[in-house]
Amino acid sequence: MRRFIRNSHKYVSLAVSIQLLLWTVSGLFFAFNKIQEVRGEHVMTRGVFAANVSDFAVDVSEAKSIRILSRLDSPILILTTAEETLYLDQNGASLPQLSSDEAMAVVASQTRLQPLRAETVTEVAPGDEFRGRPLPLYRVIGEDQDETVFNVYVNPFSGEITAVRSTQWRIWDFMWGLHIMDWQERDNIDNLPMKLFSILALISAISGIWLFFASWKSRPRS
Repeated sequence: MRRFIRNSHKYVSLAVSIQLLLWTVSGLFFAFNKIQEVRGEHVMTRGVFAANVSDFAVDVSEAKSIRILSRLDSPILILTTAEETLYLDQNGASLPQLSSDEAMAVVASQTRLQPLRAETVTEVAPGDEFRGRPLPLYRVIGEDQDETVFNVYVNPFSGEITAVRSTQWRIWDFMWGLHIMDWQERDNIDNLPMKLFSILALISAISGIWLFFASWKSRPRS
């Protein structure tokens, strides 16, 4: 029985050792990188903005949620009903989609970045850096004063910056995928490999402890 457990422990430990190393390396990366910088919060600027629902000529009785934002220095109302989300100006008219130049102006006014160009994003692929955000979006490529490149994702109707991505974020995202063993979408912690290797790591730890005490008890007494 002891030989079986010893051999099982050896091979199970070999199977989980690489993943344990990846867990450790990714954990160290998380510990030594500030999440605010990973998310790009340090390049955002915060302006003062004040408005009330009463400033809008809009019936909000059917709204499930209401948000007021500033779109290029103009207050807008985002009204979500059971059927749709509406983007309205103060007169209650639907807002047109921002142009690419206007999206770049949003980035120039709300970040410390110099916008270089804008692209339209209309399709989602697994592992996209804007995942979880509704499409379409503008991807505005910009640089900070150190010429570090950032991708800034802008909602074309509200003018809201929904995500800021950089190389640091991509490394973080890659490490997170290794950490949770979801190498493609990198957002599903409840996956089979994660469960399997967690159980194997537990078995390896328990069998190692058992073998230690079993060998200690079997030592000859002088």
